[in-house]
Amino acid sequence: MDLRDGQTQPILDPNQPTHVYHLALDIGGSLAKIVYFTKDDDRLVDVEEGLSHRKALEKSNGSKQYPVLNGRLNFKKFETSKINDCLDFIKSMKLHIGGRQPQENPGSQPIVKATGGGAYKYADLFKERLGIILDKEDEMDCLVAGANFLLEVVHQEAFTYMGDQKQFVQIDKNDLYPYLLVNIGSGVGMIKVEGEGKFERVSGTSIGGGTFWGLGKLLTKCKSFDELLELSYRGNNRAVDMLVGDIYGGMDYAKIGLSSTAIASSFGKAISDNKEREDYKPEDIARSLLRMISNNIGQISYLNALRFGLKRIFFGGFFIRKHPFTMDTLSVAVNFWSKGEAQAMFLRHEGFLGAVGSFMSSDKHGLKELLANQVAQRSPRKLSFAVDKILHSLPDGEFNGDESIECSVYAA
Repeated sequence: MDLRDGQTQPILDPNQPTHVYHLALDIGGSLAKIVYFTKDDDRLVDVEEGLSHRKALEKSNGSKQYPVLNGRLNFKKFETSKINDCLDFIKSMKLHIGGRQPQENPGSQPIVKATGGGAYKYADLFKERLGIILDKEDEMDCLVAGANFLLEVVHQEAFTYMGDQKQFVQIDKNDLYPYLLVNIGSGVGMIKVEGEGKFERVSGTSIGGGTFWGLGKLLTKCKSFDELLELSYRGNNRAVDMLVGDIYGGMDYAKIGLSSTAIASSFGKAISDNKEREDYKPEDIARSLLRMISNNIGQISYLNALRFGLKRIFFGGFFIRKHPFTMDTLSVAVNFWSKGEAQAMFLRHEGFLGAVGSFMSSDKHGLKELLANQVAQRSPRKLSFAVDKILHSLPDGEFNGDESIECSVYAA
């Protein structure tokens, strides 16, 4: 797959659903994510012109042409609590019609790859509403496969963020492993990744995105996760948190390296202040809550990286949402506890790791059959996935989630 990073487009219009193939889902506790491929046209790629496919072509048997599907890889997310919105979108776009048919019984219900707990919880609902069978893939397998794929082939996928400075990291896929993958969803999973298919879940915490959203909903009037994040951006956690300076009369605790602005106790000022909950601003509460959870995740992540001697920590999951304050807090926590020896890195497609991994599992069957039918003279042995490093992303490399990326699926 050739992902043309710099050419993101708005999600496709529901009035043009006729060339949809290979829907895949990741249904988590908080969000349901879908990835699907839409075909633009078919063509043959000549060896000389197909620079973006050079690695696959070099492994060929000398043939000059290969079946190619040009189109877009589309991304979309929904709140799991509103799973019917997801079902309605799939139905309106006719995404389920692109599901593969079991070879032994072509007339039976389409099968769609899915991962996450919701693949089990909502399996009957998808069957009843859309007439599709969810073919379940292991959640950890998909997370790691999606992260490995994106880090190995997508230009400017990883970046650092600290002190309002964003810097993309050039990943050498020959020197990618090992690394710690921290997936922040409703809860947090921490996975030591050592290679393709080689990984181990080493830790986690129940204090994650679901905690932020749940407590935030109880403490503020926010109706959505994004609304809560936006509220936190306007807040000042110092109005709620007890700082080192509050304890030491505005002074640092220099002996152990704590500045006066370091948080000594999250929400600690509520103990001593003669105030009721209604006296605190919702935005300050949201900011303190976000800081508390992000600091905790950052510290636990570093301790696990230290445990296994890992210098790279990649953070993924929709908790982050490219939110500057969240990324900065995670980075500062890792930098502080590691004394600058470890580095926090973030992923452009942070929330779609599992969905991408689920989509990639289609390589085992559906995409191969589809490509084989494009050109009769040559049936592909397998699919090859690569990216042309000549192609560059937009200057800021932003990715909002509900967008699509121009790509080509081709055979080698």
